[in-house]
Amino acid sequence: MTDLLIHASRIGDLTTLKDFIAKGADLNVQDAKGYTPLIIASYNNQLEAVKLLLEAGVDIDAQDLGGNTALMGVSFKGYPQIAELLIYNGANLDLQHGNGGTALMFAAMFGRNELVQLLVNSGADLAVLDVRGLSAFDLAAQQGNEEAIRIMENA
Repeated sequence: MTDLLIHASRIGDLTTLKDFIAKGADLNVQDAKGYTPLIIASYNNQLEAVKLLLEAGVDIDAQDLGGNTALMGVSFKGYPQIAELLIYNGANLDLQHGNGGTALMFAAMFGRNELVQLLVNSGADLAVLDVRGLSAFDLAAQQGNEEAIRIMENA
């Protein structure tokens, strides 16, 4: 059952997801990597599946085995619509994964500057440090991401 639910989330199969919801399935179930349906739907840019899962009350801040959340994943991959939806629904902007990284750090490192702006405007903490003592600003500088640096300096 977990595999089918995760697969439906990955491909955005709304009919199957609605069936699981109607049957009262545990929508926070995790696969072997700790991925939940929300994390998988988010990582695969399945906006409608994310909406459906959020409406069903899933744990928005669930973390996989590495400590990554749906918001971290979309910040890394660059899916601003899903990021906006997660933020609007109360995702923790400053939650840290296993190495201390945050959604803002991922966005800054990987040049997802629209997401840097969104996260900064939404109140992400610029002072959070990862396990190496680096901030989102430091990580942007390491990558030569001048736009992210500008966005954070203007915050």
